[in-house]
Amino acid sequence: MPSCQTFGKNPLMKRIHHLSGILLTGFIGLHLLNHGFAIFGAERHIAFMDHLRILYRHPLIETLLLAAVCMQIFSGIRLAVRKRRISPSFFGHLQIWSGLYLALFLCMHVSAVLVGRMLLHLDTHFYFGVAGLNTFPLNLFFIPYYGLAILAFFGHIAAIHSQKMTRHILGLPPDRQAWGICGLGLVVLVIIFYGLTNGFSGVEIPAAYQMMKG
Repeated sequence: MPSCQTFGKNPLMKRIHHLSGILLTGFIGLHLLNHGFAIFGAERHIAFMDHLRILYRHPLIETLLLAAVCMQIFSGIRLAVRKRRISPSFFGHLQIWSGLYLALFLCMHVSAVLVGRMLLHLDTHFYFGVAGLNTFPLNLFFIPYYGLAILAFFGHIAAIHSQKMTRHILGLPPDRQAWGICGLGLVVLVIIFYGLTNGFSGVEIPAAYQMMKG
């Protein structure tokens, strides 16, 4: 196994990390858009998810996504360990810690979905995800669990943007643009939580998903 120093200088591994990140970003973007449809009701959310599943549940695409998740977790942790020694800026720290949280979240979330599908034989759609989010005291865990994941996703993109972007856009320097991405993440968070909790008034969970409430 290569050392952190060697890993950080390996252009092939960096390239794989970059490409798998692009693939996951596209999928997560569609996934968040799907959750945004919850503001129109559970039926619209599920209908939109059914359309997306034609694409991402194709065996080849699903295999590529799972491989990308594994590669991002492995390579991201190794790169984060190495980057900590460079004394990064605020956005450098944000990139590290948001990436580490996303790695933890992906491990837990993907595992939960696979268990739901293969062992519990549940359709892991809207109600699978919102059962804990709309049940006290489970929501004391799931609100920060999902909320931090959304903020970490946008924070990670913002951190990378601040380091890679060199041009001003609409007169804003890269750091200000990055803060704008973080702000967008907060807006998306509120919209998604509004939809997944039926306007913050709670969602009635069908009997088949009552087991998800503990």
